[in-house]
Amino acid sequence: MTKPKEPTVPLERITQTIVVLRGHKVLIDADLAALYGVPTKRLNEQVRRNLARFPEDFMFRLTAAEKAQVVADCDHLAKLKFAATLPTAFTEHGALMAASVLNTPLAVEASVFVVRAFVRLRETLSTNQAVMHKLDQLERKIETHDQAIVGILAALRELMTPPDPPKKRKIGFVTEEE
Repeated sequence: MTKPKEPTVPLERITQTIVVLRGHKVLIDADLAALYGVPTKRLNEQVRRNLARFPEDFMFRLTAAEKAQVVADCDHLAKLKFAATLPTAFTEHGALMAASVLNTPLAVEASVFVVRAFVRLRETLSTNQAVMHKLDQLERKIETHDQAIVGILAALRELMTPPDPPKKRKIGFVTEEE
């Protein structure tokens, strides 16, 4: 049995380059090109030549505001700040399609690790959602327990307060008019 080949790019590095834009986990073209071992210009050139393979759910062009956000949030993308063109974001499927249009051995190999990074993020997200669901349930239980405890404390306070002294009857003959 052969040992699995060590990744050329650590999975953690790929995971760190994935950002969330427009509700999608994406890789910016500069990061994807670096992972696949090609210049960003070559990656974008191949994408333009094969646009039919890249529908909107595979890739999209960032707006100026999104570019500014990505540059501010990701230190390794600071070089994009002064780029003349807006970067492209690739979803998981777009990253795989980019590997197929580049068709270099490194791109094919790295695409496997890109998929694993996206899967790991998906697993982490689902684990976090399960934990959040449990916390919500616990919070609801605590709220009902808090209300019950407040009721118990109020009942205890009532029991602990001494009763009003009973009214004493006057000595002597008393008529009803009085």
